[in-house]
Amino acid sequence: MNDLTKGSPLKLIFFFTIPLLIGNLFQQLYNVSDTVVVGQTLGVKALAAVGATGSINFLIIGFAQGLTAGLAIITATRYGAGDFKGVRRSFAASIVISILMTIVLTVLALSFVDPILKLMQTPASIFDNARTFISVIFAGIFASMAFNLLSNIIRALGDSRTPLIFLVIGTVVNVILELLFILVFHMGVAGAGWATVISQVVASLLCVWYIGRSIPLLHISKDDFKIDFKELWDHFSTGMPMGFQLSIIAIGTMVMQAALNSLGTDSVAASTAASKVDQLCSLPMSSFGVTMATFAAQNFGASKYGRILEGVKKTLWLSGTFAVLAGSLVIFFGRPIVTLIIGTADEHVIQLSQTYFNIIGSTYLLLSVLFIIRNTLQGLGRRVLPTLAGVGELTMRVFAALFMVGAFGYAGAVSAEPLAWLGSCAILVPSWIRAVRQLRNLQRSEDVLNDQNNHQSGTPAAAAEAELAVEPQPES
Repeated sequence: MNDLTKGSPLKLIFFFTIPLLIGNLFQQLYNVSDTVVVGQTLGVKALAAVGATGSINFLIIGFAQGLTAGLAIITATRYGAGDFKGVRRSFAASIVISILMTIVLTVLALSFVDPILKLMQTPASIFDNARTFISVIFAGIFASMAFNLLSNIIRALGDSRTPLIFLVIGTVVNVILELLFILVFHMGVAGAGWATVISQVVASLLCVWYIGRSIPLLHISKDDFKIDFKELWDHFSTGMPMGFQLSIIAIGTMVMQAALNSLGTDSVAASTAASKVDQLCSLPMSSFGVTMATFAAQNFGASKYGRILEGVKKTLWLSGTFAVLAGSLVIFFGRPIVTLIIGTADEHVIQLSQTYFNIIGSTYLLLSVLFIIRNTLQGLGRRVLPTLAGVGELTMRVFAALFMVGAFGYAGAVSAEPLAWLGSCAILVPSWIRAVRQLRNLQRSEDVLNDQNNHQSGTPAAAAEAELAVEPQPES
């Protein structure tokens, strides 16, 4: 386990992020391997079918990711405060909530596959393949929920390396099974879906094995499951807004996917391929963001507020520098990579993908700020804010779908992403400015108390901390 409350913040953040980055890279390889194998073996239409389900997939799986990340924030805060009994109770509460939500999500997702695909104007030529692929993914929601919960809990205790190892193993299993199911058993796009589900089951079982073998702190008993309503509500009210945040973002993405579908198969194929490159290049920025959630939660629990501000400042510079480099990379070198992915020299698809890179790559700096600020605020326990930020993104994506696509075609559809980032930042940045003031006041109070060696309850620091824990309304 790794205590992020001691030592150089930048060094801790950097080395915590490296395994996260590599892990996220292999997580994306799940999707990229689907794209490459499907595109190379089954053709552009099958590729478009898989791509057309991306936003639907994100609606459900993104909720699972956000929910479990929110649950783990409470675990990280208690670990930073040295409340080890609370850590186990948090883990137990997270398991209960995750099981209940898995049942609900699976039933709802499988019940509404066809209506959602029709609502998104999925082209008839790819409808059957799209339905087959996403149905398999939804049947495996339990696997995604399990791995996300277990890996997030392990990271909450400061270990970002072990989930990486299991993710790498899962990715290798995914690629092998995908080739086997598609090339040998001729299962089509369903084979790609089942390979992903089975590989996530393998990674989840490895997490269970590791916790049982190496993390006694997470060895929960029946007593830990004797959870009162307040405990469940604290976890539910923290995890759900983060889950809703990603789902609301996904709804906006679905609106845009519907607009994109109306532009034809070439536009869908170009965005499917180009978005894979985009996701890989933006991984360091998202990885720094995930790190900051754990870093902020542990240090907030340890009452080390100045370290949070120092960590954010240095990480913004580091992530921002990479954003500029990554933007240049996709603009100047994305075209040949897309050619490799789609396995064809279709010039129209290639030109559309270059439009995608020009717009997205030039706005990466905004995305880097969004990741750092949003995740830090989440780590501080801001519960409603993630949902409000998601609403900001949804609003801008709907605006792009209604007005930008009609005016600018494919370029208008692509512009929905940077517009969404801008909408989210418009809500997050004012809240962050307020949080900075509160953290500074907390640290000054803490310094005074340390000098006086007075840690009695009811001190100014306790009052200020209570103020910070209350979710503020967005500032105008």
